[in-house]
Amino acid sequence: MSETMPQEFWQGVEQFNSGQFYACHDTLEALWIEANEPEKTFYQGILQIAVALYHLGNLNWRGAVILLGEGSNRLRRYPSSYGGIDLEDLLYQSLTLLKTLQQAGPENIPTVSLGNDSDLSLPKIAVVIDE
Repeated sequence: MSETMPQEFWQGVEQFNSGQFYACHDTLEALWIEANEPEKTFYQGILQIAVALYHLGNLNWRGAVILLGEGSNRLRRYPSSYGGIDLEDLLYQSLTLLKTLQQAGPENIPTVSLGNDSDLSLPKIAVVIDE
């Protein structure tokens, strides 16, 4: 499956993993607009998680929580290693972050921000090798 994903998808994955969340959104949105199902919803789920992390970086708790939830819900429909990525791991990381943010609440978002002194780890997209 990973061979069938367009090069722009892998560019978006690299942007996501390097913390370029807005650029990742732009890259995946261009794919999403043109895509058909099942890839359309798959792209949308990942780009929503990217935008959630962008919001988190801007201390927008509400935007981060809403989009982490929406993106995760879209990605739950797919097999654990869809599109050449470890979707199960991405979902686990995203839902763990969502739970952490929900427990902290909007008034405590600076303590779970993107700073290096934070205990919070941001989701990364792991690539799986087809066998």
